[in-house]
Amino acid sequence: MPASITTFDLGWSTPEGRPVFQSLNLNFTAQRVGIVGRNGIGKSTLLSLLAGEREPSHGKITVRGKVAALRQILQVPPGMTIAGLLGIDGPLALQRKAASGEATMEELAEVDWTLDTRLEAALARVGLAATPDTRLQSLSGGQRTRAAMAGALLNAPDFLLLDEPTNNLDREGRLALFELLASWRAGAIIVSHDRELLENMDAIVEMTSLGATRYGGPWSHYRERKAIELAAAQRDLETAERQLAQIERKVQVATERKQRRDASGHRKGARGDMPGILAGTRKARAENSSGDANRIAQRLRAQAASLADTAREQVEIIDSMIVSLPPTGLPLNKTVLELNAVSGGYQECVPVIRDVSLTITGPERIALSGPNGSGKTTLLSLIIGKLDPWSGSITRGASFAVLDQTASILDPAKSVSENFHALSPGVDAFACRSALARFRFKADAALQRTDTLSGGQMLRAGLACILGSPKPPQLLILDEPTNHLDMDSMEAIEAALLSYDGALLVVSHDEAFLDALRISRRVDLGE
Repeated sequence: MPASITTFDLGWSTPEGRPVFQSLNLNFTAQRVGIVGRNGIGKSTLLSLLAGEREPSHGKITVRGKVAALRQILQVPPGMTIAGLLGIDGPLALQRKAASGEATMEELAEVDWTLDTRLEAALARVGLAATPDTRLQSLSGGQRTRAAMAGALLNAPDFLLLDEPTNNLDREGRLALFELLASWRAGAIIVSHDRELLENMDAIVEMTSLGATRYGGPWSHYRERKAIELAAAQRDLETAERQLAQIERKVQVATERKQRRDASGHRKGARGDMPGILAGTRKARAENSSGDANRIAQRLRAQAASLADTAREQVEIIDSMIVSLPPTGLPLNKTVLELNAVSGGYQECVPVIRDVSLTITGPERIALSGPNGSGKTTLLSLIIGKLDPWSGSITRGASFAVLDQTASILDPAKSVSENFHALSPGVDAFACRSALARFRFKADAALQRTDTLSGGQMLRAGLACILGSPKPPQLLILDEPTNHLDMDSMEAIEAALLSYDGALLVVSHDEAFLDALRISRRVDLGE
């Protein structure tokens, strides 16, 4: 029987009882399927349920075949090797013991003689030149991700489950992943916001608060179909709301007419123009008529409201982030940053950066690229003064701010609004609320502690606190800013950065993001 994963009425709630998603009915076969949706909608939770790491709150999952999940490597214990990361250090040690003739008969029966060969093939397949004994601390974040990917491939699974696999991957690593998936003939279920990766999918599953919908084809096809569906649903909603408003107006006109007739009858009765028995009959008839009219009005209202609700359910209401930014006042010919033959590093006589020169003038938009380990983060540390250069000079000619993927500029113990005031002292409460609201931190959302925010919310908060200031910095430095953003936030932030009139220095391997920012120049440290 072919390998498959099927979910029936699948739902999951937090330990506190808050539903994350419910009633998901999905079927996965030997295809590459991208899972997309806003942060917090439950994409990673769905993957962990499919991997068997969590139990559903209701519904069921049927898995036919072997499943391997790629886990993000958050912390590296000292001394851990690739073999340790993959959990095969024991079996490898036993194989080596057997090869040296030191294993017992019982141990020989347990030896997997193909393990080292399969691991070597898996490492080669993800483009990682390393051995089982290579220490993780000697690898960059992207290389560690590739090692974990090799571990997922080790046992030839029927399904690969990948959660944001391009995070921390350099260009070489991304291409290795793309090549791997292009030749993959089994199933792959991939949670990602990477548009370049999603363009290589066979299908897209979109998760929303309304459920999950499957679209055939890659990302571009999904976007075309989604635009058509949303336009049609929006038209249906507008029609239904128009009909509801018309019924409300008709009911209001009828009610006002009746009130005028009733008032006229009361006046005639008060003057004695009408016999008492006739007045009583008319009153009873009017009350019956009023009751019938009310019942008809209520039925019409209910029908129109039901149509509007049905149409509204087809259009997921998303609080779009529309950002207008104050000007930085950066002149076109101003030298914002100048590096002259800068060298530096962390260990004496082991330079990471050697003789780098760079000048940023006016509102240039520069992408800083290079493979993992080429020194991009080190160069940023030198630019912002976190690290002193060994030789050469650095001249900073404008105000600047740096935002990395963890938004370390924010104090995790403070609320979003407290962080805003700390970074923009003297700004009044109204200006603070207005600035944060533009980045979707409205009312109580601005009072959330920063350490309770998701990765995407954290980056939005960092941008709000930096760019929402009455005097934004003239140079903005971004270090892998898209790693934790969902699609809606990414597109909104791209629009915000396009309206930013200062200089940009961006470290990112996301080519779609760089293209959207209209990068004017690239500096490749790998060269």
